[in-house]
Amino acid sequence: MTPQLVDEFLSSADFRTKKPRTQSDYRRWALRFAKEFADDPARIFEDPRSRGEVNAWRDDWSHSPKQYDYAGTVVTVILNWARDAGKIREHHCDRLRKVYSSDRAEILWTPADIEAFNSKAPRWVRRILAAAVETGLRPGDLIGLNRSQVETTKAGRRLTVRTNKRGRIAAIPVTPRLASLIDETPRDRLLILANSQGRPLTEERASKAVTEWRRAAGLSDDLRLYDARGTAATRLLRAGLTLSQIAAHMGWSLDHASKVIEKYAAVSPEESDAVLSLLAHMDTRG
Repeated sequence: MTPQLVDEFLSSADFRTKKPRTQSDYRRWALRFAKEFADDPARIFEDPRSRGEVNAWRDDWSHSPKQYDYAGTVVTVILNWARDAGKIREHHCDRLRKVYSSDRAEILWTPADIEAFNSKAPRWVRRILAAAVETGLRPGDLIGLNRSQVETTKAGRRLTVRTNKRGRIAAIPVTPRLASLIDETPRDRLLILANSQGRPLTEERASKAVTEWRRAAGLSDDLRLYDARGTAATRLLRAGLTLSQIAAHMGWSLDHASKVIEKYAAVSPEESDAVLSLLAHMDTRG
């Protein structure tokens, strides 16, 4: 059965020699794969039709191109191992289609997009997008934002967050919009973001909620929660961070950070002069 095949892969030398972070990611997706095909023998993957079944399963993560792609990557790794180990004769899940594009500088939440989104979305979903465009944090870090991360500074307040992806400390200035978000959080709740019942969000639920209400607002299918990071880069520039600080916070190169901010200025006329002036000032400072 497929779960047994997955268990054998997770006990294999191929798996044990991978880095701890990779093992953790692979195990999570391998167990999801095993659960989906729990009632199926491993030999079903020798059937060409299994490719379509795997892609149908991956569609559960179509809201997140990275997760959609990663699900396929792990399935291919498992089935390649199974074929090489003689567990199956062949499989049809090589080179599964990938949809993630690493350069999304052209895709941004403009002020008009945000206004349209907010006109349709319920308050708890509006708060998710607001936090994203004010902090630039990835969805996995957004859902963990809490009051204990707020610090008082000479200039006001800041959020200090250890990011999941790189394990770095991100110091984020609390902008007026972010301050409102924090201050409006019920006093008896530690987490700043929550679902409609006031309960903790998962990364998947937060992303899907934004996608659902983006559709309701009639906005581009290209827009995702993750793309709020480009808008946030511009707001962080205006809040006093240098281009190098923004690039480090986002995990971008300086060139990419500049490109994203310039693109935002081009599609946001009301902010273009101030933003481009700040960018030019950063360039002269090196």
